[in-house]
Amino acid sequence: MHVLLDTGPWVALLCRDDGYHAWSRAQWALLDQPVLTCEAVVAETCFLLARHGFDPAAALKMLERGVVRIGFDVQEQMAAVRALFERYDNVPASLADACLLRMSELHEPSKVFTLDRDFQIYRRHGRRTVPVISPWA
Repeated sequence: MHVLLDTGPWVALLCRDDGYHAWSRAQWALLDQPVLTCEAVVAETCFLLARHGFDPAAALKMLERGVVRIGFDVQEQMAAVRALFERYDNVPASLADACLLRMSELHEPSKVFTLDRDFQIYRRHGRRTVPVISPWA
């Protein structure tokens, strides 16, 4: 089972004052590593860590140690990602969301480790729910 890491739990894991820190830490302890992510999630995570006064290098160190790996090439998947933006034009989907959704299609079986409820709306391959690891799942 591939675990696809979204921004929310990654930030929560690294920020002790985050409301989801304990939950993210407990879930992280149960995961087989490495987990996969995309560059858009890395960018969002680094931005949010810095914005909240935490060192974004902590996220990059996880990549260097190999516990998180980039498992997606947006250039190779551009047409599919664009199609997802078009399909979900009524949902404020981010590039990270679209990439993770596409990753869930490419890396089966997989679960998206997320705090984002929009993954309840998104569908893999047009009609299949996206399995998630989330507080509401």
